[in-house]
Amino acid sequence: MRWLVTGAGGMLGRDLVEELRTRDEQVTGLDHPALEITDPDAVDRALTAHRPDVVVNCAAYTAVDDAEQDEERALHVNGDGPRILARACAAYGAGLIQVSTDYVFAGDARTPYAEDAAPAPRTAYGRTKLAGERAVLDELPDASAVVRVAWLYGVHGRSFVRTMMELEALRDTVDVVDDQRGQPTWSADVAATIADLGPRVGRDMTGVLHATNSGEATWYDLAREVFRLLGADPDRVRPVTGEAFARPAPRPAYSVLAHGRRQRLGLARARDWRTALHEALPRIRKETLRETP
Repeated sequence: MRWLVTGAGGMLGRDLVEELRTRDEQVTGLDHPALEITDPDAVDRALTAHRPDVVVNCAAYTAVDDAEQDEERALHVNGDGPRILARACAAYGAGLIQVSTDYVFAGDARTPYAEDAAPAPRTAYGRTKLAGERAVLDELPDASAVVRVAWLYGVHGRSFVRTMMELEALRDTVDVVDDQRGQPTWSADVAATIADLGPRVGRDMTGVLHATNSGEATWYDLAREVFRLLGADPDRVRPVTGEAFARPAPRPAYSVLAHGRRQRLGLARARDWRTALHEALPRIRKETLRETP
């Protein structure tokens, strides 16, 4: 297969390109300077040049708080961009995988959200990502998939996990929110799921798939686990409520996603978030040290 990955300079995009190359797939990764997905002519040129069998859209406006004041711009990138990609893929006969988010849900559930649960976003970011989901599924119903992720961290780029690693070295104690629950998810695991999914898009897979790691935790739980894996005292992490870190965009209180579709498709079982973190943390530490002058 020939793959084209947009947003290839980001955390997930970089992991996906690396994963596909380890599988000896033919992959082209384009970062934002190389491809502006809201430019129809640029998208057309990219597909003409690379003739992909499947496009994976990792490009997005991800500034959750900024989107509250700049929803028009966020919608242009997160809604119009995927629609432009979907129309181009339809014209060229390519499949499309759109990466989305737990923010499309209200975040007030008490049991995991299934793939077919009704979306009800409460933030500008969530609304614009939902617009992108719907655009892709409307424009390319027979050859597209939406992959939702949440609480993403990775070797590349900024994340909560990397921040906790830095704070462990700088502070005696760290206050972390303990009333928001979700699924810490390693971007490398998402990349592997997308790589497995790609050949099936338009064949036996269309629609929505949740690609988070399994289990659930609060940010406080996650921070304590990071400290523990670093050999630090987890009790240095202190629980606080979300009110202690008020932000323009309200954070979902509950962002746990169910994996029913994954099981029905026979994809590899999502591994527990602790198992993934245990493998990821040494790699993140190595990358952090490499980046330090």
